[in-house]
Amino acid sequence: MQVLLFGARSYDRREFTAANLRYGHQLTFVEAHLNTETVALAAGCPAICTFVNDALNAPMLERLAGAGTKLIALRCAGFNQVDVKRATELGLTVVRVPAYSPHAVAEHAVGLIMVLNRKFHRAYNRVREDNFSIDGLEGFDLYRKTVGVVGVGRIGAAFAQIMNGFGCTVLAYDPLLSQTESRVGDAVLTTLPELLAASDIVSLHCPLTPDSHHLISDDALSQMKSGAMLINTSRGGLLDTEAVIRALKSGRLGALGLDVYEQEDNLFYEDLSSTVVTDDVFQHLLTFPNVMITAHQAFFTKEALAAIADTTLSNVSDFETGRPNSNQVTPELVRRGTDIPR
Repeated sequence: MQVLLFGARSYDRREFTAANLRYGHQLTFVEAHLNTETVALAAGCPAICTFVNDALNAPMLERLAGAGTKLIALRCAGFNQVDVKRATELGLTVVRVPAYSPHAVAEHAVGLIMVLNRKFHRAYNRVREDNFSIDGLEGFDLYRKTVGVVGVGRIGAAFAQIMNGFGCTVLAYDPLLSQTESRVGDAVLTTLPELLAASDIVSLHCPLTPDSHHLISDDALSQMKSGAMLINTSRGGLLDTEAVIRALKSGRLGALGLDVYEQEDNLFYEDLSSTVVTDDVFQHLLTFPNVMITAHQAFFTKEALAAIADTTLSNVSDFETGRPNSNQVTPELVRRGTDIPR
């Protein structure tokens, strides 16, 4: 089947080309993202493959369907960038990669914790300048600290297991789990207010839904232990970024680690080093010494990339042959709100 991959980087070419030896599809790679100027490239192509920063709103879907596209293969788990209802109305099939490597994201979250706590980034820069002072680099033992995990699907559970290995007490909140359960794996289930109040570190591993949008707001931040650390490797929209900035300025929030940002579509995966970034909120975040931001790379491991390529091409083969596919994105899946690997 002919497949056009938008926003394809060198690693996408490598992994999809290798995986396609098992499937035999006709792959075309373009570096440009899918937008109103590049959508014409998809004319006559029955299948396109997109990533998290390719907007698939109703007008875009209408243009794709009108030009002959039948399948949209997302090489990611999230689908909040897709107007799924309109895609269904247009007869477009949308498929995704619901799970690849939960360990990749969980380990990245732990990495953010370690950098913020032990200030590796600042120490690295000092030593390169022959500054061997350790003033201001003091951290804390993770041992016996309380870590709160919001969302304990595959990624959250893997993260909880790692933190348990550090000797932490792990609390978890997940509205999708039965309230009669007391534990999930290495974590003790509790309510969100209790988790926020007790945790030295709070890490988010939950989907973005209407209910979880701005889950971390002024109110939630006021419930957190003073000086606690907040980690988000899930969805940018889980945070009210301006509320988080207020908490950083007041000292209520002790440290912030992000791999996602609510307005990341115009920033992440691009080299903007020679331009002026006009997002004042994002630029404000970068001024804080206790903030660490990575550009949505938590998934970025060899194992995850290989799994993403294989599952995506398998999804295409299922569509081509008419086989049922549990990875199809439907309006019902949207209503359930499971837009990240669980």
